[in-house]
This record gives sequence, structure tokens and C-alpha cells, in this order.
Amino acid sequence: MRNMYRQIVKAGTISAFALVKAAFLCLAHALIIAMARVNNYPKYEFYRHGKGLKQPVQELLKATGLDLSNGGGLEELQLFQQYLSDYKIIVFDGLYPDRVMFSGNSFSAKKLHLLYDRDSGHYNVITNLKAAMSKK
Repeated sequence: MRNMYRQIVKAGTISAFALVKAAFLCLAHALIIAMARVNNYPKYEFYRHGKGLKQPVQELLKATGLDLSNGGGLEELQLFQQYLSDYKIIVFDGLYPDRVMFSGNSFSAKKLHLLYDRDSGHYNVITNLKAAMSKK
């Protein structure tokens, strides 16, 4: 799948994703970036390029009491969803629309779409769900 993901990125669909470059903290980074996007937050572009994320990520982790030093899995997703109840977190296992590995129980219209790359254990933000899923 990693090769397929890289091919898609190289094929010019990078606009469908916000690539997160943070080991272990990528889940928190992805959530901050996704929230900025759905809220049209002025710092979205700044965050999307990996800048200015340290403070909001630290605040999110402190507020949730989570430690992502070993990465984030389903348990951490559930705890983030509880805290971020104004959003619905949806995580796709790769680029397959039928492979939802997590779908939060919130009924919010504000959806945070993430892609989980099983090969790298890394989370990325899906900025354009239709474009991302049409490229599998």
C-alpha cells in the first residue's frame, strides 16, 4: 500500500491530503490540522506545512491526558473522540472507502477525515475525501 500511496501523491493528488511529518505525535498533529481545516482557521496553511503545531498539540495532549510516546491506536482515538465531541473522527485504513477503522460516535457535521497508513503506522489528514478515495 505504501507504494500505491506514494504513487498517488506523485500523480498530483497531493491536494487531497495534508501530509503529517511527526513521529509518534502524528495523530495529534493530524487532528489539529483537520480541525483547523473544517473551522477555516486562519493558521490552517501554516499548520498544514508543519509549522506552529507544537503548542496546540501540547495543549490537546494535556487536555486529554494522553501520552502518544508509543503512537496512537484505537484506544487513543476513542479518548480523542470523547474530548473532541464537537467533531466526528473518521479514520480510513488506507485509500479504501470501505475500510473505516474508526468512526467516532459523535453526530457532528464537522468531520475529521484521517488516513492511517498501516505500513508506516502514520496518520495523515484527508482534505478532499472524494478525490482521495477515487484514486485507489
